[in-house]
Amino acid sequence: MEIRKLDEMFEVLRSKPKKRLVAAYANDDHTICAVNAAVENGLIDATLIGDEATIAAVCKAENINMANFKIVQEAEDVKAAAKACDMINAGEADILMKGLLPTDKYMHAILNKDRGLCPPKVTLAHVAVVENPNYHKLLVVSDSAIIPLPDLKQKQTLLKYVTTTAKAIGIACPKVALVCATEQMIASIPACVEAALIAKMADRGQIKGCLVDGPLSLDLALDAETVAIKNLNSPVAGDADCLVFPNLESCNVFYKCCTKFDRSEIAAVLMGAKVPCVLSSRGDTAKTKLYSIALAAMLA
Repeated sequence: MEIRKLDEMFEVLRSKPKKRLVAAYANDDHTICAVNAAVENGLIDATLIGDEATIAAVCKAENINMANFKIVQEAEDVKAAAKACDMINAGEADILMKGLLPTDKYMHAILNKDRGLCPPKVTLAHVAVVENPNYHKLLVVSDSAIIPLPDLKQKQTLLKYVTTTAKAIGIACPKVALVCATEQMIASIPACVEAALIAKMADRGQIKGCLVDGPLSLDLALDAETVAIKNLNSPVAGDADCLVFPNLESCNVFYKCCTKFDRSEIAAVLMGAKVPCVLSSRGDTAKTKLYSIALAAMLA
């Protein structure tokens, strides 16, 4: 089943065995409310690690039943994140979620050589699924948060992550656009050169399970009318499922334009660790956090 709207993930997840989420330092109402919504929707089972008294106060204020969660007492944010990673490593949870602790401490726990979640030399990346009202289907995009300027090898990893995510939401053979400022192969623009190299690798079967084209400008990747005007012959152009951007700035601007101007709904996870990791921003809506939990459960 190809998922066309983010809330369609809920029905798919209800038909599968529940995944287990652990939230690190879950002392804030945003985290607790999002996790509670996921539990009450039948998507996951959940453990909250944090200060039990603080969690109880939030649950009382939000009229949330504490029995919906397993609570693990830990009043210090760094120790809470370490305990959450320990649960993952012990096979007691399938999804990690960031609570009230700062992102740098959350990432430090994930990257810790002794107790973290990262295999050697792994590339971590942020992958988002965008439900934009102006596009005819979901879009999987990367990377808007982790890698400032991905090199050729890292772009191949990003391609792997977006196709994995697309397949998790039911797209059998994802169409991946390698986004650049132009569809022309201009040698003086490194992003164009790297996109052309990756596209040729896909043509020759070195990258399997998806259709890849690039360099493609954003309008050509997404707009069939532009493709017709420019008379471009491409298996991806005008109908992309996935966008791999040349750098963090361009993807981040695209992400925020979608949310702020188009009022898009978003689900996002950190990929590359042993399990999907929900890395939500303070500016994310409760719905975004719920969708992100659902996406992590689809990937777990």
